[in-house]
Amino acid sequence: MKEYNNLVKDIKNKKFLPVYFLQGDEPFYIDTLTNLLEENVLKDEEKAFNQNIIYGTESDLDQIISLAKQFPMGADKQLIIIKEAMGLPLDKSEAFENYIKNPQPSTVLVINFKYKSLDKRKSLTKLLTKQGYIFTSEKLYDNQIPAWIGSLCHASGLEIDEKSRILLAEFLGTELSRINSEVQKLKLVVGDSKKITPEVIERNIGISKEYNNFELRKAIIEKNIKQAYKIIDYFEKNPKANPIVLTFSTLINLFTNILIVHTLPIKTAPNIAKELRINPFFANEYLTAVKNYSLKKTTACIAYLRDADMKSKGVNVSSYATSKDILMEMLYKILH
Repeated sequence: MKEYNNLVKDIKNKKFLPVYFLQGDEPFYIDTLTNLLEENVLKDEEKAFNQNIIYGTESDLDQIISLAKQFPMGADKQLIIIKEAMGLPLDKSEAFENYIKNPQPSTVLVINFKYKSLDKRKSLTKLLTKQGYIFTSEKLYDNQIPAWIGSLCHASGLEIDEKSRILLAEFLGTELSRINSEVQKLKLVVGDSKKITPEVIERNIGISKEYNNFELRKAIIEKNIKQAYKIIDYFEKNPKANPIVLTFSTLINLFTNILIVHTLPIKTAPNIAKELRINPFFANEYLTAVKNYSLKKTTACIAYLRDADMKSKGVNVSSYATSKDILMEMLYKILH
């Protein structure tokens, strides 16, 4: 994200804006920029008199504006961080808009507006945008996560291959803070080698490089019956590392996408990647999938998966049935 990288660079170079309005659904960038400002605006000995962390749920907007207009004590800047600012009537306050038009140069005002965004039609949004004070932190799509992991590793001085990025993305989901935390742990583990491999992930995060949803997905696409059953058997023996809900989610997503590919007029890898908004790494697999699963069979597989998902929740199933029984029955229907 170019805008984010530019902000990080400027903050580290001590080029501060008078206002940072940090909004959006992805808290990682908001937290990272806030922490970076807290580390760089003031020296430790200046923070006692010049740093204020305020919670919007407990504060009055007029008092915050009054504080922002004050001068620092024994320092060039004062830092005011407003957390949980979503409850403040920011876009209804003329006084706040007037402050944004003419902010105190010696104040760095940081506003955390997590999980929400201001209405683009409001005059405050237009003003913040014009002044260059607003940053919107947007959630990434699932297919963007492997590339993001690659960029994160590169920025951390690490090397990571395509399969390892996809393994981490599949296991850790889209929560960027969690992904960052796990990557930093792996950085300590790999040391001077600086290489994250499937073997490193298996040893330290608990994802088997052979038995995971990524490999189950591949086995089903290729109709590798023996391997698919081996993976399900492994899942049953290691349920905590392989929750059944994640398996169903992965496979329903797979067959839903196969269904979409069947309907595409142009079935080429680049077009599949574009239409499904997936990593190009997966595109060729879908060409194999549509050969192995007809449109009719694909529709049936989605029904099998939804039925198995309901059974895993105790609906229309014997009380003696185990997760393995449900998965094995589902797999038999899909592969035969």
